Amino acid sequence: MVQSSDIFGVNPIAALPFTRSGEPDYASFSRMLEHLAATGIQGLTLFGIASEFPKLDDSERLLLAECFLSDLKGNGIFRALSVTDHSTEVAVKRARDYQKRGADALMLLPPFFLQPDAAAISHHIFSVLEAVDIPVMVQYAPGETGLPITPEQLSDVATRYPHAVFKIECNPPVSYTREFLQRAPQASVLNGYAGLYMLEMLEAGGKGVMPGCSFSEIYVQIYRLWQAGKTDAAQALHQQLLPWIRQWMTHCEYIIQVEKTLLHRRGIIATDYCRHPGRTLTAQDHLTIDNFLTTFSEFL
Repeated sequence: MVQSSDIFGVNPIAALPFTRSGEPDYASFSRMLEHLAATGIQGLTLFGIASEFPKLDDSERLLLAECFLSDLKGNGIFRALSVTDHSTEVAVKRARDYQKRGADALMLLPPFFLQPDAAAISHHIFSVLEAVDIPVMVQYAPGETGLPITPEQLSDVATRYPHAVFKIECNPPVSYTREFLQRAPQASVLNGYAGLYMLEMLEAGGKGVMPGCSFSEIYVQIYRLWQAGKTDAAQALHQQLLPWIRQWMTHCEYIIQVEKTLLHRRGIIATDYCRHPGRTLTAQDHLTIDNFLTTFSEFL
């Protein structure tokens, strides 16, 4: 069984390919998973924000989860499924079901619709953590959810539940993470937000990064350089990447579409369709993507 200490390194959020008519493209999905498993990542998570999870119906979610778990079985990476339900009772049922189906870990997006109070949020998080014994990555994404959680509240979760892991992606996350780890030094922390703060978070005590999946090889190379003590080289490559991801992370729908277009341009998925509402790329965006692929061609 995967332990919380096994959740580290580069753990992208899987994109969801669609056909031109907006239906899930399961052939492209399987091809993308095979590609990602060969990039050197440590794990992969499905149904994060970059997976367009709010745009899926329940039958699609179940079939995609089954494909995800079966296609990646035996590939040596941990497989995590995100629980995004706003009902505590439904989230508990889904968490148990995902564990039963063979997920190595879960990610948990706390409820934010209609602004539940701190006690309700804590009850939701605690209920899911008590329902399973596999690692649960508790997600803190206030920019996307509008939900504030203090480092003290998060440290209470870490103290009570040793199988909790924490995905911190407030902007910026470094000071918040330092305060959290001062209160809960035993906790494992990962950072999302396209890896904008990847190296700063590793320096602050973080264990890994959870970006999108369309250029995982670059994050893997940065992480390997960092792990090998080649910090100057890691910093140089990260600095080279920063202008691109800073631009694309100005809106979630923007980077979701860019990542999908990159996967399509690389021949990994059949189309770059995103379900609506979404973001339409401009001609300049497509030129920027061309330049990105040329700049980082040695990795991609």
